[in-house]
Amino acid sequence: MSREEEILEKIKERFGDNVKNITIQRPRRIFAETDMKYLKEILRCARDELGFDHISTITGEDMGEEIELIYHIAYENAIELSIKTRVPKEDPKIATIIDLYPPAGIYEREVHDLLGVMFEGNPDLSPLLLPDNWPKGVYPLRKDVSLEEIKAIIEKGGEEE
Repeated sequence: MSREEEILEKIKERFGDNVKNITIQRPRRIFAETDMKYLKEILRCARDELGFDHISTITGEDMGEEIELIYHIAYENAIELSIKTRVPKEDPKIATIIDLYPPAGIYEREVHDLLGVMFEGNPDLSPLLLPDNWPKGVYPLRKDVSLEEIKAIIEKGGEEE
């Protein structure tokens, strides 16, 4: 049994139906999905029990009614576990993971800037990528505002109406 298969089986055994669609997509790449209420518990287990001691990044995508977040964590720089979860676009809030992975703060700031996700408990969600004068409430990676609309808002120098 490969190390990826061992990790997959341990996660399945520990979390059962709280982890969905867990697969080895290719060597060294494991993907899984979970509800946001189980995310921290799964990440804590991955860190403390399985040795995933490094966060590579957090990515996000506007899926329409929800925003999908993918937490990419690494095991001995060899195996990457990517855990997907979704937050409602109407109220995109999720608990921070900086208590588990302190470097995650920078990735949470980036996702906050670009998609508007609030990471509850993160003490610094100040702009990271966007200019200081960027209009509040406008998130460039959301699909509900076009590039032309963003440009018009910036040119007006105001907030989204």
